[in-house]
Amino acid sequence: MVIIETGNKFEDFILKNHKEVVINTAQLQQKKILLSFHPLAWTPVCTKQMQSLESNYNLFQELNTVPFGISVDSVPCKKAWAESIGINKLDLLADFWPHGELAVKLGIFIDQFGFSQRANIVLDEQRKAVFVKIYPIKELPDINEIIKFLKRK
Repeated sequence: MVIIETGNKFEDFILKNHKEVVINTAQLQQKKILLSFHPLAWTPVCTKQMQSLESNYNLFQELNTVPFGISVDSVPCKKAWAESIGINKLDLLADFWPHGELAVKLGIFIDQFGFSQRANIVLDEQRKAVFVKIYPIKELPDINEIIKFLKRK
């Protein structure tokens, strides 16, 4: 399994969000995309990670970037979790079935655990990876690192 690297081109994809809306990244051709993977909903670090995206959502919009929180959890699970942690703007995508397919394609699925690594991946408007960082499972990604990167782009 090869982990996506900076410079790799990636294809558009389709997943459902926590509101059961189908998200097709092909409709976001003029936007950068932040794929913020978290292992599982209902865990403290994952909660803080998604809340940091939510609280900076408007800034991401100003930086021509659409952020997505992604995990292998199901749509109903993500919906209940979003309501419980105050997610209103951010799309939480369900990489549920086929189980972890997007994470597998990116090379960040952990077979022995059945979920993805914690990662932030920025794809530019042409879907080329311009930022890839894998974090220790228990480490909260620094949202300012992503914001500073996007401001330079």
